[in-house]
Amino acid sequence: MARVEPVEITEDGLLLRPWRAEDADAVHRACQDPDIQRWTTVPRPYLPEHALGFVTEISGKAWADGTGAPFAVCDVATGELLASAGLVSVDRGLDSAEVGYWTAPWARGRGVAVRATRAVARWAFDALKLRRIIWQAEVGNHASRLVALRAGFRVEGELRLAHPAAGGRPEGWIGSLLPAELAAPGEPTPAGPDTLQARRAAAFGRPQPILFATAGATELRLRPMEERDLDAVVTTCRDEDTIRWTTVPHPYQRAHAEGFMRDFAAAAWARGTGAYYAIADSDDRYVGSVDLRISPTDPLNGDVGFMTAPSARGRGYMPAAVGALTAWGFTTLRLARIEWRALAGNTASRRVAEKAGFAFEGTARDVLPTRDGRGDAWVAALLAEDLTGGLT
Repeated sequence: MARVEPVEITEDGLLLRPWRAEDADAVHRACQDPDIQRWTTVPRPYLPEHALGFVTEISGKAWADGTGAPFAVCDVATGELLASAGLVSVDRGLDSAEVGYWTAPWARGRGVAVRATRAVARWAFDALKLRRIIWQAEVGNHASRLVALRAGFRVEGELRLAHPAAGGRPEGWIGSLLPAELAAPGEPTPAGPDTLQARRAAAFGRPQPILFATAGATELRLRPMEERDLDAVVTTCRDEDTIRWTTVPHPYQRAHAEGFMRDFAAAAWARGTGAYYAIADSDDRYVGSVDLRISPTDPLNGDVGFMTAPSARGRGYMPAAVGALTAWGFTTLRLARIEWRALAGNTASRRVAEKAGFAFEGTARDVLPTRDGRGDAWVAALLAEDLTGGLT
């Protein structure tokens, strides 16, 4: 592959230049950051020799081989190292490349990665005559996804990662940017700080929060499901009422509970599509599950679902838990409407929804799957404005 000549780029308050030996200390310090270690494939632990090898050997070889274009991103006025950005691979057969970046912890919150990514893309389209730039990140890396969106990338789906980070998810988001989609320096970026995308990236980019509710004298904790809950989940899903009113696998095995925790609960939070919670009593024992899912067709709509452990029924736990989760959905996710559906005839579920403030709206015919085919659903909804004084 043809050599790519190292260059310096000055744009939008940044200087992008090839790496130098004197950058090693700052790179080593930056790569101690837990987020960089979590979301990238840097060695762990990251040692001084790793940093020195990167700035003196690996980066230079990428330029010389034409396989990449790694830049140190510095403040144009002070020269301080702020970030790393560049092309991590180049495919001359397709005239396509992949972009990669990280921001040093001391430089975050200033739009450095967005400005640097735009500058790299502009140079790659103009100087290298590339036709496309690809972005990839592990599903769950909402900060990287938000940078890509703000830089103009269209996030188009998922694929399994060739080199997932140790302990990370195997699935990745993928997006692309074409020359005509790149904004000029200084132009407003999409997915800005006040947008729904930015708000939800901030929410789902953090660990799933613990929520609290009170049912009579009992303090409830809504927390992510844990392995110690699984036996109780199995017992609940083998209960005759759960079997009657849901489509959980039957007979229900522990492997089903393990798959649910991994492939639905944890995956939904990583993707930013919903929040699945175990409900724990004051002794931290599992007493039920509740979840809030964002509609894939309307980002302002959500759906709530729940099930109560047989030993915990009739204590008022579920209305309190549903109330706590829906309040979080309105305030943090800025949902406008949360809907409850249950098979017509499920009066216990309907009582929970109505006690939690949902307004019954009617019956939707043949809308829910059942074990025998399709069934009618009762439908109720709660709006943000239904809460006292509304939400702003």
